[in-house]
Amino acid sequence: MSAARVVEVAPSRYPAWRARFEQRNADVQDPQRVVAVGTFDHDPLGIVLLRRGGYAVGRAVGGELVESKVGTAHVQGRTKKGGWSQQRYARRRGHQTDEVVERAREMVVQILLPTLPAGLGVGGDRRLVAELLEDPRLAPLRELPRRELYDLPDPTRQVLETALTRTVAVRVSILDPG
Repeated sequence: MSAARVVEVAPSRYPAWRARFEQRNADVQDPQRVVAVGTFDHDPLGIVLLRRGGYAVGRAVGGELVESKVGTAHVQGRTKKGGWSQQRYARRRGHQTDEVVERAREMVVQILLPTLPAGLGVGGDRRLVAELLEDPRLAPLRELPRRELYDLPDPTRQVLETALTRTVAVRVSILDPG
């Protein structure tokens, strides 16, 4: 039995996509099958992306970003040699990462808390996002329906737009024959 693969389809395109899928598989002896369809139709939406190199926070209404902030930060890279310097750089990386999380947290408070979104898309570094959401001020966000996109690269404006598109996409699980 093969594992299902997931395809993301824009909500506006889903009815036509599904009709074409059914038509292509109608007369096939061993057809592909749709085994699950997941929607995420919450509006307005909050998007929070966080990695060591930066963050992106956005609020979307009707599928369009209406407010956003993207920030970058330099976080010291890893060193290969051991010893005192390596430990010093590790501490520096930790402090720099803490600063990125704090800046992202403040943007989340500023952009998403005044008008609480109905759903939340999160992505980037799973551990850093969990750390960010531990803030007591962000407790209302922890209860929201969530779509996770942890496979996204470092946050930029373009990555934020991609995250929004993927957050609202219809996720179709397809079981291939064989």
